Amino acid sequence: MDLLLRRTRELELQIDEYLDIVVRGALLFKEGVKYYIKGQADQFEEHVVLIDQMESRADSLRRSIETRLYLETLIPEFRGDVLGLLESSDKVMNRATETLTQFKVESPEILEDLKPMFMDLTDSTTAAVESMVLAIRSYFRELEKVRDHINKVMFYENESDSIGDKIKRLVFSKDIDLSRKIHMRYFVSHIEGIADEAEDVCDRLAIATIKRHL
Repeated sequence: MDLLLRRTRELELQIDEYLDIVVRGALLFKEGVKYYIKGQADQFEEHVVLIDQMESRADSLRRSIETRLYLETLIPEFRGDVLGLLESSDKVMNRATETLTQFKVESPEILEDLKPMFMDLTDSTTAAVESMVLAIRSYFRELEKVRDHINKVMFYENESDSIGDKIKRLVFSKDIDLSRKIHMRYFVSHIEGIADEAEDVCDRLAIATIKRHL
């Protein structure tokens, strides 16, 4: 992160750690959903606990970074953009944690023939978050690579939408109770929403990158 954060190694390390946590949170989410779908209850419960702990750590670290940026008047010309990126990426982490927790609370029924598609949806959503983090890292280190990573986020977000729409169409073609259809659709939308949040981060990041070029 030497291009933007030359003045403080500690802040650089904190932001790196924060982004590491976001990636680990996304991976915990992916594995948690897969354990749920496979009926591996103990492993699923463990991942619900772990992602909640990870979210708490991310919140604490984000607040620490924000405090340093203000109190030490670091990178004042870009501080607002950095704070915005941290806060918007925090929404991604929160959405993943909330969604996995809702799997625990509501125990949705996933029809057997739809399970592989739910896993594909989770994979593409997680890939969007991972590419989002790479895009943010590039904002600090290699500005010229931001666009490539943003394009990957957009690709995976579109893929998530496509898979999600296919699942919803199949769900509503089933001869099952409407309540069961709506419940499955609800969880499809929640998983898709994580990729949507990652896309929102990249919209903000694209503007911040343009400002760095000016």
